[in-house]
Amino acid sequence: MAKHEVMFSIPERQLGKADVQFSIKRDGKAFGRLKVSNGTSVWVPKDQTYGYKMTWVEFDQLMNDRGTPEKS
Repeated sequence: MAKHEVMFSIPERQLGKADVQFSIKRDGKAFGRLKVSNGTSVWVPKDQTYGYKMTWVEFDQLMNDRGTPEKS
């Protein structure tokens, strides 16, 4: 099974115009970046300039349809 590493940096303030970005590694190599903002999230695969944008409403629907239930 692949090992994933997630690195993140969060500004010490309310999320405004600056996105929070998560750098994801798989087996020690770049896998992609997840950029989170107030209105959307964007997945940018490794070695790509453009990503895949999804609103929070779309993300909620995706997780409800395809996610695995887990107690938080």
